[in-house]
Amino acid sequence: MHASRFTTHCNKTMNQISLEDCAEENPSLLIVDDDTVFCGVLAKAMTKRGFQVICAHSIGDALSLCESAVAEYAIVDLKLSNESGLVLVEKLKTLDQGTRIVMLTGYASIATAVEAIKLGATHYLAKPVDADEIMAAFERTNGDSELSISANPLSVGRLEWEYIQRILSENDNNVSVTARILNMHRRTLQRKLAKRPVRE
Repeated sequence: MHASRFTTHCNKTMNQISLEDCAEENPSLLIVDDDTVFCGVLAKAMTKRGFQVICAHSIGDALSLCESAVAEYAIVDLKLSNESGLVLVEKLKTLDQGTRIVMLTGYASIATAVEAIKLGATHYLAKPVDADEIMAAFERTNGDSELSISANPLSVGRLEWEYIQRILSENDNNVSVTARILNMHRRTLQRKLAKRPVRE
C-alpha cells in the first residue's frame, strides 16, 4: 500500500507525524539519512519538484513511519551511523515491491552498488549529488549500453577498497567477521572503511 497523505515534516518528531497524515495529490517520498542538514536541504529541493516529503534519520525511524503506509519513492543513505542502508532497502521492498529506491553514498563501491540493485534499489548514486540527478535516477529502468569504458586499471588502493567492500557485503556488513576473514585487526579495518576511496 502506498502512502495516501504525505507532507514535509523534517523537523518534527516521530510521534508527531506518520505517513498516513499526508495529501494524495503529490507522490510520497521518504528520505533516510543521518545527516540532518543534508536531509533538510534535499527535502526542500524535492518538495519543489512536486513530492510530499518526510525524513527519517535511522532504520528504526523509517520503519516506524512505514507501519501504516509505505512511500512511493525513497532515498536511502548507505551508511546510517552504525547501520547499513542496504538493510532498509530490503525491508522497504518487502513491504512494497513498487517503491522506487535510490541509494546514496559517499563511499561508492562496486560491491555495494551491485548489492543495492540486487536488493531492489532502482539506482545507486555517489555523493555529492543534486536533486536533478536523483530525479533522473528514479526514472531510470534500463542500463546505458553507451556508457564509456575506462582504459585505465584501478589503483591498488581502489582495488583493496573494492575487495574489502565485497567481503563486508558478503558478511552482512559485519565488521568483526570481515576483519577475521581478511586477517586484519578490527580497528585497522574500521580506519580503512572510514577513508573515502579516491574516485577513478
